[in-house]
Amino acid sequence: MAGRIPQSFIDDLVSRIDIVDLIDGFVPLKKAGKDYKACCPFHGEKTPSFTVSQDKQFYHCFGCGVHGTAIGFLIEYDQLSFVEAVEQLAHKCGLTIPIDSFSPSKPTPQDGPDLYELLEKASLYYQQQLKSHPDAKTAIEYLKNRGLSGEIAKRFDLGYVPDGWDNLMQQFEDNEKMKDALLTAGLLSKNEKGRVYDRFRDRIMFPIHDYRGRIVGFGGRIIAQGEPKYLNSPETPVFHKGSELYGLYMARNAIRDTGRALVVEGYMDVVALAQNGIDYSVATLGTATSKAHLDRIFRHAPEVVFCFDGDRAGKEAAWRALEIALPSMQDGRQASFMFLPDGEDPDSLVRTLGKEEFSILINTAKPLPEYMIDSLAAQADLSRMDGSARLAKLAKPLLEKLPQGVLRQLIKQKIEQMIGIQISVATTQQSGRTASRKEISRGTSQQGKTDIQQAIGYLLQHPEFGAKAQGLESLRDSGLPGFSMLADIVQSIQQSPAPNTAALLERFRDRKEFSRLESLASWDHIYDTEEATDAFNVLLTKFSHQISEARLNQLLEQSNENLSKDEKEELKVLLQRKN
Repeated sequence: MAGRIPQSFIDDLVSRIDIVDLIDGFVPLKKAGKDYKACCPFHGEKTPSFTVSQDKQFYHCFGCGVHGTAIGFLIEYDQLSFVEAVEQLAHKCGLTIPIDSFSPSKPTPQDGPDLYELLEKASLYYQQQLKSHPDAKTAIEYLKNRGLSGEIAKRFDLGYVPDGWDNLMQQFEDNEKMKDALLTAGLLSKNEKGRVYDRFRDRIMFPIHDYRGRIVGFGGRIIAQGEPKYLNSPETPVFHKGSELYGLYMARNAIRDTGRALVVEGYMDVVALAQNGIDYSVATLGTATSKAHLDRIFRHAPEVVFCFDGDRAGKEAAWRALEIALPSMQDGRQASFMFLPDGEDPDSLVRTLGKEEFSILINTAKPLPEYMIDSLAAQADLSRMDGSARLAKLAKPLLEKLPQGVLRQLIKQKIEQMIGIQISVATTQQSGRTASRKEISRGTSQQGKTDIQQAIGYLLQHPEFGAKAQGLESLRDSGLPGFSMLADIVQSIQQSPAPNTAALLERFRDRKEFSRLESLASWDHIYDTEEATDAFNVLLTKFSHQISEARLNQLLEQSNENLSKDEKEELKVLLQRKN
């Protein structure tokens, strides 16, 4: 199993988790017959088509085709890796992942001290220094002058690190193994001569939390004059700038309640906005907004507002954000662009205007379609034919980045009205998984499904059928398409009965056929258990005949050679059976 997490642990974990309780914590579910329903969290819709089966421990949307287990839901919804999803579910169940497991986001025991524990201890040290160190007065005055209270500093775990080369090192054991761990965590640095010293010195410290609230890194704001003004943790096994957003963990509930996230550029902006009642802002970590950032935000709310300086650099950054955002703009999602007056940042402006006036600026931010069209139109003289042609050329690659849907069509129509001619835009191929979702239909017939696909579908939805599928060992050697996978599923069930669909599916997550298995697990054949049993038995009989036919042909091909006595007897029986 991926990550060397024992399969027995995955089986136990999936059997303990109730997918209804899990998903209901993200999307309110309502009882609908034996299942539960909600509006799909993965695409915009008004009529619920997202179904969660408590019996199967499996979810499926009949609108966009998304489907999966509890582990799969966390992977999709929170953009987690497989191991991160398992960690989160294990924590929810109070389980400890076995010691021989491996997580790329968490060092194994032989790698030394736990990085999360080291980072948490460092944060507590920084917070204590802000309260008690004599030199912290300057830091406290700085925070007060920026309008921050002690309560907000505590809420964001703000701290202070005094000047010096080994203040933090003194808080840990003095040995090479510990130094290596602190270097790996990004808390220490090493120069060309091999000297090890504290990475952060004389700075206000901003802990960076991941999706579970664990500290994974820090941002340090210098108090005195010096460069860099802000210093971030380097890339580490637990910290990746391109996927983390400062303040998201604290803001996640407010983002869901308001239905939007405000993306700003600095740590202090996030804290100052929260101080003034705007607690749904997040900040990138010294990098441009990435697709991973947007995926995380859109899991929490359907709208994102980008906040940039109004100068040339700010507008260039906004355009880069627009280009990154286009592929993520599925129907139902919104993005807007807010530009600040010259010389202002969110921190200073919210203190000047207050919550209400600043919120008006957010509400009147320019929507992405208008910003895109206005920016393109400014680069073309539409009074000239060649100017219209230029606008079409500029717009075409941007339109092709947009997912197919209503938004793309509306923007395309608007530009066509401006230039007076239709634009030929290539049909974009959606991502592999999304494309396969669209191929899934709710049809109750078996049209388009082979016998082997039907049999696998029945087994996935009724794992108990595997106990009666005896005598199928020869399936692997039959050479018939799909029989090897069917044999593997039967063998898995017979060796260790699976309690439900989800548990059985998770045993095959590493197989290249996994996405197809998920599709078959969501196949809506609308048979009750008795009818499904009869249909499955019919398929087993057909397979038995196919196996016999394949074996007969094999023996007939060898008939000119010397067959053993047993083979001759087998051939005789098979010929009689066929006749």
